[in-house]
Amino acid sequence: MCISWCAGGGKETMTWTLVLVLSAIAYACKVTGLLIIGGRELPEVVDRCLNLIPAALVSALIVSSTIGGDDGIVVDARAVGVAAAILVATKRAPLVVVIATGAAVTAVVRAVGLAP
Repeated sequence: MCISWCAGGGKETMTWTLVLVLSAIAYACKVTGLLIIGGRELPEVVDRCLNLIPAALVSALIVSSTIGGDDGIVVDARAVGVAAAILVATKRAPLVVVIATGAAVTAVVRAVGLAP
């Protein structure tokens, strides 16, 4: 129905139907949360935990994109670039500088051939 198999190679393709259905489900979950909570205040502990979720999700995405590979853990030029970006971020550099540093270090490491 929403996911079909291609004739060549068995790769999955996604249709707009699946995207729209999943979007509607996500929206329904958000609306349900608003309806249940209403105008009430959340307990302080829950509020503090909810404030930490975005940082945890971004960190998990960065780690999985940096060292995650098809065959398991892969340490390559991306890890060196992220390490350089973290070093610059600890010095309180602007976000644009942090991103540019990470990209530049990754490119240099790949160009020199130190890492794949």
